[in-house]
Amino acid sequence: MTIRYPNGNQFYEQPASSNDHNDTINFSNRGMTLEDEINKSNSYYLRNEIAVIHKKPTPIQIVSVDYPKRSAARIKEAYFRKASTTDYNGVYHGYYIDFDAKETKNKTSFPLKNFHKHQVEHMRQCLKQQGICFAIIKFVNDQSVFVLRASTLITYWDRQATGGRKSIPRSVIEKRGFPIHYRINPLLPYLSAVDLMID
Repeated sequence: MTIRYPNGNQFYEQPASSNDHNDTINFSNRGMTLEDEINKSNSYYLRNEIAVIHKKPTPIQIVSVDYPKRSAARIKEAYFRKASTTDYNGVYHGYYIDFDAKETKNKTSFPLKNFHKHQVEHMRQCLKQQGICFAIIKFVNDQSVFVLRASTLITYWDRQATGGRKSIPRSVIEKRGFPIHYRINPLLPYLSAVDLMID
């Protein structure tokens, strides 16, 4: 079975036989991006009626299209209509969930330049409305993944504006964040960290 979402992306393709169990496994060097991992996890959550969380489509304005034939239209020129906010949003147990996903090759810190001002401001606004906001951060070198509350991200973001460091130390992410360990289903069980935030 293949599920497609409004942006046309294929998030999940069910294998011929699937066992929905939670055995911990090692996924190192599997070649997937963090976005792929989250999309597969979201498909699992949706399929099992656990949560409804989708990747937000990026709004674009199409300027020019080439129509060599009706079945082969090609977009030749387009631009982003407005800056996107965070990558994902949805609903989990009646809570509004909003988050962004970032990877870094840095080993000891997460560079704040990976976020844009409008993304951080969006998170700040969502928190004011009692939404659950966070960042999923992956250290590519050792495949470590953490869920970091938006409040911690915003604290470091505001500090850099007044001359503070331009990154979040990994030690802070390990202390204040929630480690997420890969499993079979869901691949990246990040909602376990959301459960802790809710509690």
